[in-house]
Amino acid sequence: MTLSVVLIYAAILSILIGSFFSIVGVIGLLKFSKPMVRLHAPTKVGTIGIGMMLLASILTSIARGDASMHELLIMAFLFVTAPVSANFIAKVNIHTRNCDPLPDPERDDTWSTLETPSEE
Repeated sequence: MTLSVVLIYAAILSILIGSFFSIVGVIGLLKFSKPMVRLHAPTKVGTIGIGMMLLASILTSIARGDASMHELLIMAFLFVTAPVSANFIAKVNIHTRNCDPLPDPERDDTWSTLETPSEE
């Protein structure tokens, strides 16, 4: 088995994994009703699903002998922007009160300090 055949099989496996995550993300987007719950499914598709498909594109181009860096740049852009956009969507839902209110934090005076809690 040559290197190009191994790369093609790895690309096929990457496409299958990426397709699986894309299908799961679409089902999650259609099934869940609240915006904060629906937010989780598309972010996984954006990172894992599309990332695996871009990896398959990289492996295929290496197997053909004309590798390029475009897929790596697209992947880096997706991995940086997907969590930021998900954070902004979550903040908008919290500030417009479209979701359940956040629970009150527990009473703890040492959570953001280096002090140890006193025994009472």
